[in-house]
Amino acid sequence: MEKITDFFGSMVFDDRIMKATLSDKVYRSLKRTIDKGTPLDISVANAVAAAMKEWAVEKGATHYTHWFQPMTGVTAEKHDSFISPAPDGRVIMEFSGKELVKGEPDASSFPSGGLRATFEARGYTAWDPTSYAFIKDGTLYIPTAFCSYTGEALDKKVPLLRSMAALNKQALRILKLFGNDKVKSVKTSVGPEQEYFLVDREMWKKRKDLIMTGRTLFGAMPPKGQEMDDHYFGSIKPRVAEYMADLDKELWKLGILAKTKHNEVAPAQHELAPIYDTTNIAADHNQLTMEVMQKVALRHNLVCLLHEKPFAGVNGSGKHNNWSISTDQGENLLSPGETPAENAQFLLFLVAVIKAVDDYQDLLRLSVATAGNDHRLGANEAPPAVISIFLGDELSAVLDAIESDKPYGGTKKEKMQLGVDVLPKFSKDSTDRNRTSPFAFTGNKFEFRMLGSSNSISCANIHLNAAVAEELKQFADKLEKAKDFNKALHDLIRKTIKEHKRIIFNGNGYDDAWIKEAEKRGLMNLKTTADAMPHICDKKNVDMLTSHGIFTEAEIQSRCEIMLENYIKTVNIEAVTMVDMARKEIIPAVAKFAADTAFAVSVKKSVSKAACKYETSVVTELSELIDEMDAATGKLEKAIADFKKQSSIIKASEFVRDTMLPAMDKLRSAADKAETITAETYWPFPAYDKLLFGV
Repeated sequence: MEKITDFFGSMVFDDRIMKATLSDKVYRSLKRTIDKGTPLDISVANAVAAAMKEWAVEKGATHYTHWFQPMTGVTAEKHDSFISPAPDGRVIMEFSGKELVKGEPDASSFPSGGLRATFEARGYTAWDPTSYAFIKDGTLYIPTAFCSYTGEALDKKVPLLRSMAALNKQALRILKLFGNDKVKSVKTSVGPEQEYFLVDREMWKKRKDLIMTGRTLFGAMPPKGQEMDDHYFGSIKPRVAEYMADLDKELWKLGILAKTKHNEVAPAQHELAPIYDTTNIAADHNQLTMEVMQKVALRHNLVCLLHEKPFAGVNGSGKHNNWSISTDQGENLLSPGETPAENAQFLLFLVAVIKAVDDYQDLLRLSVATAGNDHRLGANEAPPAVISIFLGDELSAVLDAIESDKPYGGTKKEKMQLGVDVLPKFSKDSTDRNRTSPFAFTGNKFEFRMLGSSNSISCANIHLNAAVAEELKQFADKLEKAKDFNKALHDLIRKTIKEHKRIIFNGNGYDDAWIKEAEKRGLMNLKTTADAMPHICDKKNVDMLTSHGIFTEAEIQSRCEIMLENYIKTVNIEAVTMVDMARKEIIPAVAKFAADTAFAVSVKKSVSKAACKYETSVVTELSELIDEMDAATGKLEKAIADFKKQSSIIKASEFVRDTMLPAMDKLRSAADKAETITAETYWPFPAYDKLLFGV
């Protein structure tokens, strides 16, 4: 039997391969570029390219591609072969440092949000040496950044790397104040838990809505849903287990640390969780994971659904972003330490995160805003659209003691001066898990639970890193000028807690009372993408993001345009699909059943005196529903036509929110009711019971 250790990372040009294939001089130079950001010499690039090519060809690769993450939300790639012509008519396999470092794809059809005109086609892909190259499907994949001819970031990797650099810079300033001079770099790490649904492929083929939009636009609930809680952590079905085993193996070959797998709450829903990695690499790996999940599913005649809400009435899928900050010395800066100095340092980083989440709650909310995720957030299954932080009773009590300058009533009843070691040692989790909190502290990390299952994790981490970097900068600016560091530190932490404690909530986020309480506290409730996305252009957000070099002002505006355009196009495609299904499938099927039933009534009455009450009531109710569906379809068609007349992207997004989505809901309501009355043999596509319980 093949051992995992024998094939793990076998398709990755990782540190082991680099050591074995590069000269010591080239290897050390490349490591300096990776670890310290020093410029890459072209001679080093040529040597690395030659080694990469030889290794890839030995593994059966014939092509290479610069793999990048444009603003489409998925990855992109253009494949070129290694072949070059030889004088005698043969070919040789070549790959240069120039080809490794830079590519020039046609960028005209990628979203740019007005950064460039359609005729300005040139774009550049630039090798990201911090993320290992890998082989997939006979091609060498080179992770790259993507920018325009004039230098604007057209992807999600460039701003993510910028945000990591910004946080590193400010965190080092803070650590220096605590006398921690050995640390040379600070990085954020992420472990993104990935939820997904599996459905039978033959069933999927019969659902136009699943094919076109990734979610069911129609569907009445089956007799059983998730109310028995028997699927969660339940025994994994053999077909699903085979898929999961195959998926694990493919991910392990690519060096992806797939660790945990289990059934989730809803029928047909599952989860995969990896081990933590540096945020940039974790983002690359998660994009790759989603792609591999879908490809492996097809081998098993399954379809992997990554939409946030593929089925109404049962839980949707999220992606929990477990985020922490660590040094190159192996210290987790969000772990409470055992010495007084470490406790004070932990508290400063903790309140920086608290302040960041409070000051930039709009940025965090919009970072996860999509048409799909709008259906999931606040649906009594996922965190509400209101941002809050869960700390747990113990840590909250510590902060309360600091704020009030009173003795902490926990393990030691001593006055909270920073320098007195009174914090719990956190040898075990000091808090319960709060599944209703958008942003929960879980012992040595924060779990940002609002991300949708199809989201790139880059967006959320860009804004989180940037916001925390800004607060650390403000703290460093004050503390570096302080004459009495300890007093200034104590006063700063106390002041921060007092001014930002409104964002801390340890209760039930699903409770309607919390939404009312949040409003009283002045917290934002940005329910939809149309509500949230324009806030990226607010002055405070533009000032912060540009001051740290995360985005230029033009790049910020472009992202607002791109994300709103994605939102309105997504909903418009769904609306058009609904009209198509209603006109061509649902209404004709219901009408046929009603007509056949009416004919049966006439036949029965011709030979008997039966009242035919059941058949008559069915025909009457279905006829009314047919009229209701026809009218609702007409209103939706009008909404689609009016949508095209909107004068701006903002007005179009508001129209989608206020007019198109309600019209879609009305059509669905009538169709779903008709489904419960129409005979199963007449219904034109597989119902929920076949989809949710058919694997």
